Order: sequence, then structure tokens, then C-alpha cells
Amino acid sequence: MCNLETEGTKYGCGHYVITKKVAKHDCGSPYCTHSAAHNPHCRNCTHDHFLGPDKSEKITFSTSEFCNICDEYWKPKQKLQQAQQKQKQRR
Repeated sequence: MCNLETEGTKYGCGHYVITKKVAKHDCGSPYCTHSAAHNPHCRNCTHDHFLGPDKSEKITFSTSEFCNICDEYWKPKQKLQQAQQKQKQRR
């Protein structure tokens, strides 16, 4: 599988989000669709369509904020917990 060298942002939730693809490292396999060695006329291709793990990840920005996916997942849960705590305090 081919791999990428990337630059990106490291979030407080632990996720790394790519902001720039710096370089691609070609695996040289004719069975990898991302490789220059893959036949461009391959019909009904069932070969590898995915890249391997990043060869390198350069963190260009770090934040304590959550990434968009985690933020969308956790915000409603936090609001629900806060509402439940307020109800308990009123009793």
C-alpha cells in the first residue's frame, strides 16, 4: 500500500486531522490502485483502493478543542448531563 507524508492539526480529543498532503510514497505494487505500477486500464478493479497509514505526520497546530466529529458527538451529551444535574439540584 502507498503511504502519505502529511501535515495537520492535533486536537484535544486525540485525533489528528490532515490539512496538507506533503508527499506520496509509492509502494510499487501493481495490485495497489494508488501506485504508478498499477495498470491504468484495469477493468473491474478489486485491487487495494486504500492508502496505508501515514508514513509521517507533522503536527503544525495543536488545540485543546475537540475535532468536528467529536464535538458534534459530545456536545449534546454534555448538555444532557448539565440539564440532569440542574434537575437534581432543584430537588
